Amino acid sequence: MDISNRTVFIAGGTSGIGAGLARRFHAAGSTVVVGGRRAAGLDDVGSVTVDVTDPASVLAARDEVLTAHPDLDLVVTMSGVMLTEDLRDPAHVAQAEQSVAVNLLGTIRVVDAFTPHLLAQGHGDVLTVTSGIGFTPFPLMPTYGATKAAVHSYTESLRAHLAGTGVGVSELVPPAVATAGQEQLNPNALPLDAFLDEVVGLLSQDPTPHEVVVERALPLRWSERDGTYDEMLAQRSQALASLPGR
Repeated sequence: MDISNRTVFIAGGTSGIGAGLARRFHAAGSTVVVGGRRAAGLDDVGSVTVDVTDPASVLAARDEVLTAHPDLDLVVTMSGVMLTEDLRDPAHVAQAEQSVAVNLLGTIRVVDAFTPHLLAQGHGDVLTVTSGIGFTPFPLMPTYGATKAAVHSYTESLRAHLAGTGVGVSELVPPAVATAGQEQLNPNALPLDAFLDEVVGLLSQDPTPHEVVVERALPLRWSERDGTYDEMLAQRSQALASLPGR
């Protein structure tokens, strides 16, 4: 994938990995617009306000982006929330519903909004973002993992639907990445710049891999194949002890 001459919209690109990708695309010579609930503060990068849980907001953002950038040819769906849940407490359903609304339905809404434009244009790319947790769960964030597994499956189906149209579909599978102070909570989190260096290298391959999986995420992605799934799940389940009353 050429990242140097693209016109890119990143939903959820106002912070974290999304903002990092926006800066990397811009530095490579692409025109970038990021979308989020709040206006972005990124230098030399355009921004629109979008709430991916609100269908009208998604369509309004699409219209704003395409009016200013009718040559848009790359859509990245970064919007996501990572919420802990206690499945012994039925009140967790509030976090579950928010996770589904943002991570899964938000992804589908953004893809649906821009797919007709990409198809009419006859070329372009969609990049969804899942997580290593979608392949090897982190039980403290059960619905987050479930939504990321669902986005992976949806991405596979989207690629099949768009085959032969000139529109490519790729999936970014991050591990734990040190953003917003997460390096203090998870000392094993991959530094953001190191993650972005590897992602840009993988994205720039021709053909672009269907799954962009950095080295740190490979054990999570392939734990079942490698026979390490049960051990890793048991280890990751130890975090449940941090819940009240455990």
